[in-house]
Amino acid sequence: MARLEQQLTEMFTSTVEDLGFELVGVEFVRAGKHSTLRVYIDHAEGISVDHCAEVSHQISAIMDVEDPISTEYFLEVSSPGTDRRLFKAAHYLESVGEKAAIKLNTPQQGRRNFTGEIKALEGDMVVVEVDGVEHQLLLTNIEKANIIPNLEF
Repeated sequence: MARLEQQLTEMFTSTVEDLGFELVGVEFVRAGKHSTLRVYIDHAEGISVDHCAEVSHQISAIMDVEDPISTEYFLEVSSPGTDRRLFKAAHYLESVGEKAAIKLNTPQQGRRNFTGEIKALEGDMVVVEVDGVEHQLLLTNIEKANIIPNLEF
């Protein structure tokens, strides 16, 4: 996780939890005047538009006071969705048996992209099976990982 995203996560966590939600993760996508700050929240009973608006209002207030981002940006608050991004070690553990697309910061075994089933979390390593071969990926080397939803009914 980037330093800014880690800082924002720390700033938002207690407020989001005080509202009764889990802060799943934060991502900041830089695109000049069209940058986006995305905040993902979750709740056992699901997330509504009203929940997102409530959290957005509180996060906006924090951002106005703390002002950690000097450029213009759009704030988006949403549920993680079916293709949820994995931010924390606990997310990988909860996703054992799920298929995921994982992109690394630094290539491992000559590749940066791994798409396969998450088999385990062993210490600071995510074990993912790709085409019948297990790979151990260092958590701190993972740039981005998303669940690939199973849309079969």
